[in-house]
Amino acid sequence: MTIGAEKYLKPEVINQIKRLDLRAQFVVKGFLQGLHASPLHGFSVEFSEHREYRQGDDPRGIDWGVYAKTDKYYIRKYEAETNLTGYVAIDLSQSMGYTYRQELTKFDYSICLAASLCYLMIGQQDPVGLVTFDQKIRDCLKPKSNRKQLTNMLAVLSKLRPAGQTDISNSLKQLATMLRHQSLIMIFSDLLVDPEPVRQALSMLKHSGHDVILFHVLDEAEVTFPFEGALIMEDPESGAELKLDGRSMRTPYTEAVELFRSEYQTWCQRMRIDYVPLDTSTPFDKALIEYLMNRRTRL
Repeated sequence: MTIGAEKYLKPEVINQIKRLDLRAQFVVKGFLQGLHASPLHGFSVEFSEHREYRQGDDPRGIDWGVYAKTDKYYIRKYEAETNLTGYVAIDLSQSMGYTYRQELTKFDYSICLAASLCYLMIGQQDPVGLVTFDQKIRDCLKPKSNRKQLTNMLAVLSKLRPAGQTDISNSLKQLATMLRHQSLIMIFSDLLVDPEPVRQALSMLKHSGHDVILFHVLDEAEVTFPFEGALIMEDPESGAELKLDGRSMRTPYTEAVELFRSEYQTWCQRMRIDYVPLDTSTPFDKALIEYLMNRRTRL
């Protein structure tokens, strides 16, 4: 990834751009620029229009122009091969609005990534829809692949605000019953609830034939716990308070967070769900690469 591309992918840079549509364009531009400038160049070619030639393919389908540039055999994908229907699912809970010292809250970070994925998918003519949820599903835009869909989705995303409590399990089960066709479900949440009901809901999505990418978004401070001295920690959803000493709690806290994430990682691997642990200091390309990898395995 070149330095020029990296600047588009840093949360602190993106925060300086106030319009969501421009944020998404900058992230995607930096991401694709980095792909073309890296050893993944052939991968980005395959992603956009082509796939590698496989034994049994008709040699007449080889794109010799791409071969001249990459020294590899690619064939142009047919429309049936490129069609990927996606849903972006956003957690609206109050806890997503937290940040300690980063420029973007967990919610801001998730919205920017969601908008970038929408921009990327529609740019590839893949239908994409939007679902938002707290204790139940609040918004639902059906998947479409035209430019107007991108405008509509960005308009909804830009107006969203985190508030209230969440019931991730109930919302995902509700989503599973709504969907009639196999889709790629991209979920953005901090997952700060009992994991067992969430796993049951994720299992329901998988058993219904859907692919799932779980973007686990935490604030940087929720991962590193940079606090010192006497603290009063407040749950943003319930208002419950907890008094503790920052320094003495750092090690047990960070170990607990690491265990929380690793247990999700292990379970998701077993269920063939893509689990992407992120915090609000993570460059955006990590999440976009996960989408790209999932798309590639489906073709």
